[in-house]
Amino acid sequence: MTADDVLDGLGARLATRRRRAGLGLAELSASTGISASTLSRLEHGGRRATLELLLPLATVYGTGLDELVGFREDARVRDEPVSRTEDTIVYRLSRSAGQPAAYKFVFSPARHRPPADLPAHQGWEWVYVLAGCLRVINGEDDLVLRQGEATEIDTRRPHWLGSTGDGPVEVLALFGRQGERVHMRGRPAAR
Repeated sequence: MTADDVLDGLGARLATRRRRAGLGLAELSASTGISASTLSRLEHGGRRATLELLLPLATVYGTGLDELVGFREDARVRDEPVSRTEDTIVYRLSRSAGQPAAYKFVFSPARHRPPADLPAHQGWEWVYVLAGCLRVINGEDDLVLRQGEATEIDTRRPHWLGSTGDGPVEVLALFGRQGERVHMRGRPAAR
């Protein structure tokens, strides 16, 4: 594969990646600091990609430059969403029917106000923020998590997850049965 091969299809790949993330040009512009017109020209082939333009895009999408430009195929799950609403896209990542079940959520900035009645049910949920700022309400706790941060949610308490309204949010979530907890280890056990 030559550099020309990679660059020829880059605009279409960038547009597909943005749509797959559920982002408009204005939202992506706000997240990257790149003007919407520059992003549009990149996607339509009117602007040649530079490292200064690709690095913020790779950061927002949580991918390496080689995957972003199509030099190396993206190995992540490419299935269709299991759920799509006007403000949330959900992808199932785990293939087995057992627990815990793994999902990726993409919340648009429009999902920034929790409903009057928050749901509660049996089980546990663990969330890790891949990109953006996540607002988590769990009972009386109201948290804002940033990229790289995680929390555990007791779903027996009223709870809600969404954007802070500042941009889209990508979240990795694990759902477990009642009483099931994630076992975490900070460092290798002493020998």
